[in-house]
Amino acid sequence: MSTRYTTIEIEKEYLHFSAAHFTIFSATERERLHGHNFFVAIKVTSEVGENGMCFDYNVLKDTLRTICERYDEYMLIPASSPYLNVEEDDAHYILKFNNEVLTYLKSDCLLLPVLNITVEELSSHLLDLLVEDKEAVSAMKLSDIELKVSSGPGQWGVAKWSSG
Repeated sequence: MSTRYTTIEIEKEYLHFSAAHFTIFSATERERLHGHNFFVAIKVTSEVGENGMCFDYNVLKDTLRTICERYDEYMLIPASSPYLNVEEDDAHYILKFNNEVLTYLKSDCLLLPVLNITVEELSSHLLDLLVEDKEAVSAMKLSDIELKVSSGPGQWGVAKWSSG
């Protein structure tokens, strides 16, 4: 019997997080601070096992739920932006952008290793977090992953990973 593959799509209501951010457009232009309800969905392609299943879907759902909970109700700051200088004191992040100084409590913020807080960057970053556990990905025999992040209806950023 030849190897069979199928694609599983997971898009659950609980796979979301609410976060504040501002998008940086250039060295001199940025959005005002605002928030979104970001939704996360995933599509994976995997080998179908002898039991007619690819893998235990709960593993992916639980991992994505944990990631979403980790980002919920924070201000997200792009630590790798070439236009944003991030400094800190004991309790605050001090952001310097185009002659502006923006101060936020550390306890309200997460510094992310991204260039900008956009659906493009978030989808790639969350996918990186998901595939960090190479052993788990290997055990599920995943050949392709597409992770999507939405900042609103009809607007998704999609990051892709392939085992090959």
